[in-house]
Amino acid sequence: MAPAAATPQLGFSHFIAQTDTLGKALFVILVLMSLATWYLIIVKTISNARIRRRSDEFVEHFWNATSLEAVSHEIATHGVADPFSHLTSHALYARDHHTKFGASKLVESGSQGEFVTRTMRKVIDEETAKLEGGLTVLASVGSTAPFVGLFGTVWGVYHALVAIGSGGAATIDRIAGPVGEALIMTGLGLAVAIPAVLGYNFFVRSNRVLLARLDAFAHDLFAFLTTGQQIVTEGNVRTIKAADTRVIAKS
Repeated sequence: MAPAAATPQLGFSHFIAQTDTLGKALFVILVLMSLATWYLIIVKTISNARIRRRSDEFVEHFWNATSLEAVSHEIATHGVADPFSHLTSHALYARDHHTKFGASKLVESGSQGEFVTRTMRKVIDEETAKLEGGLTVLASVGSTAPFVGLFGTVWGVYHALVAIGSGGAATIDRIAGPVGEALIMTGLGLAVAIPAVLGYNFFVRSNRVLLARLDAFAHDLFAFLTTGQQIVTEGNVRTIKAADTRVIAKS
């Protein structure tokens, strides 16, 4: 009795071993995309959590400070570690600089309020750029990884069919294995793209919430520095004094 023919070992490793240079290059590209995606997700998650924590601490300290001088001293002592302290530091410097030197340069032209507004807008733009760092990579991976995987599948199916055609009879058992191996590239492309898309959407929403808070804080800070009027926000009345700025919250 003749021994049974050995069943070929099929799988992703077999597909990679049998594919050509282009197929291996596509696989390496998907692996690099996946590594970049997870690196950015982990780093930005830790960074955003640290920024939110430090921002909450600074905002709480700001509203409980006895004066803007106390806030300035706190920033000088502990440095700028979040968008809110960064904005406050530059706004205070802009106010003091314009008060002391006036509009000596074109960038300083206009009233003190206009100069402070431009300074604060510049800081908000800088913080927005920082928060959006890496999102372009996530968006690019999420949109291109499925097509890279699909291209790898098409390329693998093409070579599998060429090999089957040159080998004689094309039975279903000879076609299913190589084609199934090639389809793994499409699955790999989706596995790379899905975390990138989810991470991108999460960070975009997180940044939008933080920047909305920063914009609201900027309006309050601008009023503290220029108008000396009351601010009413969601039932909380903050009384602003030009010299000794004190906060009366939840009155």
